[in-house]
Amino acid sequence: MICPDANDLQDLVRELHQQGSTWVPCGLGSRLDWGPPLQDCLPVSCGGLRGIVEHKPGDFTISVRAGTPLLEVQEALAPHRQWLAVDQPWGSQRLGSGSVGGLVARGLAGGYRQRYLGIRDQLIGLSLLRADGIAANAGGRVVKNVAGYDLMRLFCGSWGSLGLITELNLRTLPLAPMRRGLLVQGALNELGALSQWLLGSRLSPERVDWWSAPLAAAAGLEAAPLLLIALASISTESLAEQQAAIAAHSRLPLRQLEAEALESLLACARGDEAMPGAGRHQAGAPDDDLGSEPAWLLRLGVSPDQVPQALASPELEGLVIDLAAGSGLGLAWTPAGAGARGDLQPEAVLRLRQQCQRLGGWLTVLHQPLGHAVPAWDDAPSRPLIERVKHQFDPQRQLAPGRLPGVAKP
Repeated sequence: MICPDANDLQDLVRELHQQGSTWVPCGLGSRLDWGPPLQDCLPVSCGGLRGIVEHKPGDFTISVRAGTPLLEVQEALAPHRQWLAVDQPWGSQRLGSGSVGGLVARGLAGGYRQRYLGIRDQLIGLSLLRADGIAANAGGRVVKNVAGYDLMRLFCGSWGSLGLITELNLRTLPLAPMRRGLLVQGALNELGALSQWLLGSRLSPERVDWWSAPLAAAAGLEAAPLLLIALASISTESLAEQQAAIAAHSRLPLRQLEAEALESLLACARGDEAMPGAGRHQAGAPDDDLGSEPAWLLRLGVSPDQVPQALASPELEGLVIDLAAGSGLGLAWTPAGAGARGDLQPEAVLRLRQQCQRLGGWLTVLHQPLGHAVPAWDDAPSRPLIERVKHQFDPQRQLAPGRLPGVAKP
C-alpha cells in the first residue's frame, strides 16, 4: 500500500493512468481484506488527506478530508454537541475506527439509520479524483443543494470502483442530552409483534436492533434472542413516556439501561469488547470470541418483516447476528476458534445466501478464512447498467479490479 502526500496524490493517479496500471483506492487500509480479494493492483491510500476543512455549527455541516478517522471527526464535533449519526464500523477497537471516506465507499451506517437514515442520506457533497487523475466535484456544502447529478449516492457503496474520494461534505446532527436503552428478551414471535408495533408507532427510537442468542450470551445476557431499543430525547420525562408506551404494548418484561451500559452493548455488537462484568471478561479470562479475528464476517439483508423468520432458520443457527429491525440490514460473524460454527464451510454460506434471497434480501461476504473463495456478492439484476456506469467512469478498467458491487465476476 502506498500513502502519498496530499500534494502528490493527483500526480500519482495521473501517472498510474498513463502507465495503464491497475490500482484500488482505500482509506487507511484497515479493512483492505474486506470484500472481494485484491487482484494484482496497487492500493493507494488517502491517509495523507486528513483533517477537518470547515465546520459550520450553525448550519450543521462539516467538510472533512477523506482520510480523516471517523473517531477524530466525532471528537471534534462533541464540544459543539453535534455528531455524525453513524455507528463505528465493525471491529473498531482492534482495527481502528476507519476513515470517513472508507465508510462512505462501503456505504455502511449501522443501526442508527432507523432514525437518522444511512450515510448516503447525510452526504451533501464530495470531491474526487477520476481514474485519469482529473478532479471533480458533486453536490455542495449546504443541505438544500439540488444542482447537478446526484453522484454522491452513486459513490456511496461503490467500493472504490468509480474513483478516489478526496473530500466529503456531511450533515451533522445535535447530540441528544438524554439517552436510554431497553432490552426485551423472549420468543421470536412475541419480539416480532413488539418490533412491528414499534416501527409503525409514532415513537421515534434511535435504533431497534435484533440480536441472536449467541450475541446476547457473549454480552453476558441470557442466551435468547432480544430486541435492543435505544431512546433519545431532550428530557427524562420524554424518555419515561416513551418507555411507558413501549411497556404497555409489550407482553415481555423490559430491562432499562442507562447511557453508559447501552454504549457497552453497542460496542459488543461492533465486535469489540463485551460488557464489563460478563464472565469471559473477568480478570485473567482469555480474550473473548467477539474480539478475535473473525473467521467469517457477513453483511446480511432481509425484508424487515422477515427478520424473526431469518433468525429462526437453520442456516443462521449459532451465528452471532445483529440486524436492524427497520431496514433488515446487519452483520453476522463466526469468530475464529468459536466451536462448531467457527469452521463454517463455503457450502453453508452459499445456502445462507439463498435463504436471505428467499426472505427478500441478499448476503455480502466481507471477510472469509484463507483458502475459501466464496464470491463476495452475486450478480445484481441491474448488472448491465452497473457495468455501463463503470465504463463511463473508468473505461480502461484500472480501478479496483474485481470489486464492482453487483458484478460477481467481471
